[in-house]
Parts: sequence; C-alpha cells; structure tokens
Amino acid sequence: MKLNSEIKALLNSQIEDWELARTNFAGLKTVQTKSFSFGDFEVKVQFNPARIVSSGAKVDAKTIAERKCFLCGANRPTEQKAIDFGDYEILVNPFPIFPEHFTIPRKEHVDQQILPYFADMLELAKAMDDYLLFYNGPKCGASAPDHAHFQAGTKDFLPLVNDYKRLKATHTDLLVTTEKMQLFQMKNYMRTVYCIESNDVESAKDAFEKLYAFLTPLSSRRGDGGEVEPLMNIVCLFENNKWYVFVLPRKAFRPWQYTAEGDKQLLVSPATVEMCGIFITPIEAHFERITKEDVVSILEQVSY
Repeated sequence: MKLNSEIKALLNSQIEDWELARTNFAGLKTVQTKSFSFGDFEVKVQFNPARIVSSGAKVDAKTIAERKCFLCGANRPTEQKAIDFGDYEILVNPFPIFPEHFTIPRKEHVDQQILPYFADMLELAKAMDDYLLFYNGPKCGASAPDHAHFQAGTKDFLPLVNDYKRLKATHTDLLVTTEKMQLFQMKNYMRTVYCIESNDVESAKDAFEKLYAFLTPLSSRRGDGGEVEPLMNIVCLFENNKWYVFVLPRKAFRPWQYTAEGDKQLLVSPATVEMCGIFITPIEAHFERITKEDVVSILEQVSY
C-alpha cells in the first residue's frame, strides 16, 4: 500500500538526516537480550539504554504541567518530519524498541484516551497494515499522558501476537461470537488477554465498547481514584481482511521493584511492549539481575 511505502521512506530519511534517530536505531543492533521459558511461551528481556527516556519518565501532574508537550508540533525537534494522516501525524520514534518504530499523535493537544479514538486506531491499522498499532493508557506506560497518540512497530516483533496465532487452539476460550465478530480470552498465559477478531469496523467497535464497559468497574474498585478510563494496553493489527484487537487489562502502573532501593530495584515500567512479552531494561545491571521470578512478580502486580 502507498502509505506503507511512505512510512518506510520516512524512516530511511530520518535515520539518514537525524543524528538522534540514526544513533538509537543503530543501537538496536547491539542490544542484549535474554529469554525466560514458561513452557508454551517465552518472555524476553532486552537491555536498551536509550529507553531510559521513557522508562524513567515522570508522569505525575506537576511534571506534566511544567514541561512542554514533546508531541505537539511546535515543540518537536526541527529534524523530526511527519506524514499527514487526517487528524494524526506519523512520526519516527527516535527512542525505538522495534526495528521500525513510529509515534502517531493527534494534531490537537488532548488527553490520552482510547474510547473516542478507537475507530481511528482501526482505520490506521488498516491503512498501515505492514505494521501493528498499540496504545498505552495514560496510567499504563504512556510517557505523554497529556497528548492522545498511538504507536506503531514491526508486525512480528511482539511475542503475544505470534503466541496467539500459535496457541489459539489450546490457549483460548471463545467468549462471544456473532456473524461478524468473535471475542476470545487467552488462558494459562500469566496475564489476562482478550482478542477481538472482526472484519467489520462497527462490529469491532461495538465489541470493544462493551469490553470497555465491562472493565470499568474493575478499575474503579482499585480505589486509588482519578481513573480516566479502565487501565489497559491495546494492540491492533489488520491482516487477511480482518482486525485483531488485543486488550490487556491492568490493575497497576508500576511494580514495587520500580521504586525499590539498592539491588532490589528493577527499572521496568510495564507498557504494551512488556505486557506483550518483551521486558525493556534501560540499566545494564538491572538486565543482568532480573530473574524469571521477577518477571512473574511484575506481571502479577500490574495485570489482571
């Protein structure tokens, strides 16, 4: 598709012309990784020092209020170029996790939220179907909770997507089925994962809105107040004329290990990528220290 070609061309030109992007994408070739096996699936851990910008981001109201929004066009680096897509702009993410990694902010400065913009996510996923789209909730890993945005990345990079296809026959329950939509739930996966499969925009949107309403009371029962939406991460891709929407409900933002002191600290701030099976550690000592038991502990704390 034409948009896919434009996006690839943008990435190549940004790597060529923008030193920050060039350095950090080159750095991906030397990141260290290790894997922990959980029988039918694995969780990977990646040491990626450039991600300290995101993993270490302060997202409290005071910090947000005092800094300029880095997703607003007026505040972006002059080197950062964009592809126009309706109410959105497609940007190369200069702090990548994926071999191809993009940020897709709305042009207007509005809070990060999914319900008004879910249909946009479906439209984007179909238009840029060489990639998968993902959404970090404002308290679920978004380092810009004050500006609505999606991200996009290399399609086969996240373990969850490949695990779902591989394990669907043995690791899912079919919860709801209609003529144009099916809702599955993964089981025995250490996290709660729902997947909406649909070839129809309105059916996918209706299923998501019902799932959103179902998850809302769970969020309010946590009792810490201030929830703008149920805590969740979302992955969306379009292939074989069908949308696959993965919804991962959350119960916490960061685990206790994030703020622990000394050799108990692990600077892991779970967002979509971590929830989908790749833990990013921006500090080498934490990468070396993290264990299989830590992965289990962190997922137990942040996911339903």
